[in-house]
Amino acid sequence: MPGPRPGSNAYDVERARLRKRIENSGRANDKEADEAANRYLREEQRRPGFVRGERGLGPKGERGPGEPK
Repeated sequence: MPGPRPGSNAYDVERARLRKRIENSGRANDKEADEAANRYLREEQRRPGFVRGERGLGPKGERGPGEPK
């Protein structure tokens, strides 16, 4: 499942945690750690989630062969 949406409280909390972890590891300074955390969360956002049920696959008439009915 994709991560939190940018601008949400959960996104800000996760970004702060990642930023702190990157900064404390010594891999980046303050500004670079913030950019790295943002980049990581944006990449996480692009990952596809999972379908919770058949309804997420669309109308039955529009499904291709081999897909669940």
